[in-house]
Amino acid sequence: MHDIVTNLGWAALFMIVTAIIGTLLILAASLAIPKIVQRLTPAMDEEKEIARGNRAVAEYFGRVVSASIIAVGIVVAASLLGGILFAVL
Repeated sequence: MHDIVTNLGWAALFMIVTAIIGTLLILAASLAIPKIVQRLTPAMDEEKEIARGNRAVAEYFGRVVSASIIAVGIVVAASLLGGILFAVL
């Protein structure tokens, strides 16, 4: 019985730590991805175009950045789940 409680405690601790790390990774990605997209399109300044009211650029930029952040979130969630399952089993 003691081993089960110990394993559950480690799993809970591991889940909390990995959730914090995952949150920090997603926040870092949400800060870095817009800069990466701007570097990939050097001929266009997205910020100026959005400020001018260019809706097409705003939608393009928003969709690319949001899709990238969702993708990073899926990868982080999968790694968290794998780590939690490893800690429990």
